[in-house]
Amino acid sequence: MVAAAVAEVRLPNFFADNMVLQRDLPCPVWGEAIPGETVTVSFRGQTMSTQADDAGQWRITLAPTAAGTPFELKVAGAANTITIQNVAVGEVWVASGQSNMGWPLRLSNDAEKEIAASTFPGIRFFQAAKTVALTPQLNVKGEWKASAPAVSGDFSGVAYFFARHLHQKLGVPVGILQTEWGGTPAEAWTSAGALAADPALRQVFVDWANTLAAFPRENAKYPYKVKDFEQGKRKHRPSPPNGPDSPQMPIGLYNGMVAPFVTYAIRGAIWYQGENNAHNGRAELYRSLFPAMITDWRSAWKQGDFPFLFVQLANYGKVPALGQWPELRDAQKDTLSLANTGMAVIIDIGDPEDIHPKNKQDVGLRLALAARKIAYGEKLVYSGPLFRQAAREGNSMRVYFDEIGGGLTVKGGTLGGFEVAGADGKFVPAEARIDGGTVVASAPQVEKPERVRYAWANSPVATLFNREGLPASPFQSR
Repeated sequence: MVAAAVAEVRLPNFFADNMVLQRDLPCPVWGEAIPGETVTVSFRGQTMSTQADDAGQWRITLAPTAAGTPFELKVAGAANTITIQNVAVGEVWVASGQSNMGWPLRLSNDAEKEIAASTFPGIRFFQAAKTVALTPQLNVKGEWKASAPAVSGDFSGVAYFFARHLHQKLGVPVGILQTEWGGTPAEAWTSAGALAADPALRQVFVDWANTLAAFPRENAKYPYKVKDFEQGKRKHRPSPPNGPDSPQMPIGLYNGMVAPFVTYAIRGAIWYQGENNAHNGRAELYRSLFPAMITDWRSAWKQGDFPFLFVQLANYGKVPALGQWPELRDAQKDTLSLANTGMAVIIDIGDPEDIHPKNKQDVGLRLALAARKIAYGEKLVYSGPLFRQAAREGNSMRVYFDEIGGGLTVKGGTLGGFEVAGADGKFVPAEARIDGGTVVASAPQVEKPERVRYAWANSPVATLFNREGLPASPFQSR
């Protein structure tokens, strides 16, 4: 926000009509005023005042309140009073990532039917405008919209189905802060401080500088409207663009599309991203980058280890040389070592021919199951089998799992996708069978197996599930 030139209180765009405040948590409200001006906030019987600081910034934290709607929130200064109407109190989640998070409801499976049935006044979306910034911003364009057929088609399909499930199960309003941008890497969504704090992550700045150096000065502006241009004797079109304010720039989207929301009271975040990092050769770096990003967000929000739920990459791409999808999935799985994280495995519902699978219903559902378990403490099976450890038994490898639910089961009749390797590290297809809560895998040509892996391909066929119908995560033992 730009400091006000007149004595009027101003608010970020997300403090507006139809907004959702987080229930049962302290809720900060903030904005701008003339330095020293007294600002008063009133909401549900609470009235609190403060003075704007020397920079014209002020902040008031409302005491926790129960879910409900509609309410008014009033913010008054010396020269004006802002009345925010139809405020709901319920559950607030940040929905972020790249294009699969942004993929709209209107392009998802059964879009016409889903949109026609999308009248839910208690589900509201704030869709942040796509914004790149060199420094952390205080505001972002956007407005709150209640779910209805006239507007829901542009909502994130994943976030909509996630919100609908929670709204129906919890019986409270659900607000989504949708902040995403297609084709973007995780480092763009991470703060400068977090990237600089880890020597391994500083490499992204070096790589970015090298990228910029490879492009002519006249093409260093965004949005790009350039045609093919000659670089030496080779034609090259920058796609996505690589200018100093490109969405691929490290820290750029954190500054423009995350920083404005920091400290807005939330229950947690859902995240669908990784395709970009799998393609750009940074799958191994993702093992450090992704948990660093999650920790960075949690530190900025100052709400402790709030639930952070993410989608593992779907099956996609029949060409084996296409990126590092198995390695990226493995890095995502390892991120579950962070407290209060959950992963929606969708290795069974992707599209080998389309990087944007249309089944967003099950993606949203699996994220919502994780939320019900991790954020709301319900006793339910929310995950498919997760690799715990493997041990050699004679000429076989026995694999142990967590999250087996009612037991392991095979989909499709044959338990496929397992491979074993000996000391040479060369994996070969293995025969596998379920033995209680474990899988035993072996191959005749590997007499002393040392490692085992499952679904280790860009687009594997998922065969291992638990009895609740949730697929096992791909894995590779070390």
